[in-house]
Amino acid sequence: MTILENEYLKAIIDARGAQLTSLVNKQTGVEHLWQANPDVWAYHAPNLFPIVGGLLNNELHVDGKTYNMNRHGFARQSEFLVLEGDNEHAGFSLPYSDHTLEVYPYKFDFQVLYTLIDNALRITYKLINRDTQTVYFSVGGHPAFNVPFNKGEAYEDYYLEFESQEDLQSHLLNSDGQFTGETTPIALDGKKLHLKRELFANDALVFKDLRSRLVTIKSTKHDQTLAVEFPHFNYLGIWSKPGADFVCIEPWLGCADKAGEPVDIKEKEAIQKVAVGHVFEASYYVSI
Repeated sequence: MTILENEYLKAIIDARGAQLTSLVNKQTGVEHLWQANPDVWAYHAPNLFPIVGGLLNNELHVDGKTYNMNRHGFARQSEFLVLEGDNEHAGFSLPYSDHTLEVYPYKFDFQVLYTLIDNALRITYKLINRDTQTVYFSVGGHPAFNVPFNKGEAYEDYYLEFESQEDLQSHLLNSDGQFTGETTPIALDGKKLHLKRELFANDALVFKDLRSRLVTIKSTKHDQTLAVEFPHFNYLGIWSKPGADFVCIEPWLGCADKAGEPVDIKEKEAIQKVAVGHVFEASYYVSI
């Protein structure tokens, strides 16, 4: 485990998946990250690469060839190399290998970089193209935050506040995790989305056209907050296991397949690409 710490925050990261496993507010002692109860949901904050969401039949299509790949890709279950860092910086690297080439035919170095900046943790995704062709990919975060923050509080005391006024339309997923092409409106109270267990009865809320690039978890009972800022990410998922005491705020550059016929990776919705000799970077921030 790698530990980052300053006067505001203590963060712990596991090299398996380069996954954030703890984020403690040192001023209040509150653990803000879900602690991966295996009976509920066994992750804390998985990093999604080289796909986000589910593929039709768990198949990735590249240049006429088919590769098997499970939902959200292989990074979250891979062992990363630990890069040089210090008390407030840590980096993790997943280079291509014979194993990755069997399921994803590109040569790359995928890095996840963590930096404490006062009361915020910056998470940066970096993809270095090591290939002689353009690399196509999706990437995203899936952090789960404890709600409620404190013992004796109720889940329903909390709400998500969007940065801007929104007309929220969630894009519906079928039971296999693909988009159906339908949407449903999600009602706001001003800029507030009140957390209720039934919000996630039909899987994640997925938003593709938000004006907001900042979502804050707030309570009606106190002024403690946690904010997720995602300036570089065009899609956002919000999810929880029904009945669980967490909410995921998930910045994505990429999304699940549409139900129907499969498409080549180059034609996937919201697909990203990095040219030969180039580097991709995108960051999001968690602040208290």
